[in-house]
Parts: sequence; structure tokens; C-alpha cells
Amino acid sequence: QVHLVESGGGLVQAGGSLRLSCAASGRGFSNRVMAWFRQAPGLEREFVAAITWNSVLTQYADAVKDRFTISRDDAKNTVYLQMNSLKPEDTALYYCAAGPWSRDSDLYDSWGQGTQVTVSS
Repeated sequence: QVHLVESGGGLVQAGGSLRLSCAASGRGFSNRVMAWFRQAPGLEREFVAAITWNSVLTQYADAVKDRFTISRDDAKNTVYLQMNSLKPEDTALYYCAAGPWSRDSDLYDSWGQGTQVTVSS
């Protein structure tokens, strides 16, 4: 299993930007699909973005497409989520996860503890 630690969350005004980082340790990071999910209070965890092990493919939820960018640096065992034009509805606890090429959170087997993103209006 891969051990994951997120960072970079915080409080930002609407229209602002944040970059989340997810540092991985353990074996197998470089050949795993990495993804970001988020969960707002009272709501289910939802898919945000994913990237394949060789960065060839990415996919995004419709709600964040054209605003968020996922990337990874396998030399640093780190995956990033650049979030621009943030909206209050982006407020959530953001999780990094390792798993298959899927939007189904149940299929991911490694999770970080989450980092809070709060967007004020």
C-alpha cells in the first residue's frame, strides 16, 4: 500500500487559487493511478480528478473541468491539484487516493487524511 499525506489546503476568497500536494511513501506510487476526491459536510465523497501512472491520461469532474489541473512528479512521489477560479461550492475536505482508473471511490485502496479547502464568497 501507498501512504499518502495531503497539504496545501486553506481559506481563500472566491476567484482565488490554491495548490494541493499529496506526498506518497511506500512502494508502487509510480505505477498507480492517483486521484483527488472531495467531501463537503452532509454530502457523499465525490470524484474530482485522476491521472494515470505515466501522466498520459487525466480526467476531471464536470464541476471542476477547465478550473482544476491534476499533475504528478514521480521523481518526488508527489501528485498536485492546482485549483483556480475557486467557488464557494468547492469548499470541502480534499482527499488524495491511489487506485485503478475509475471515478468510484470504493475501488481506491489507499487514502490520505484529507486537507480542508474553504472558499469564502
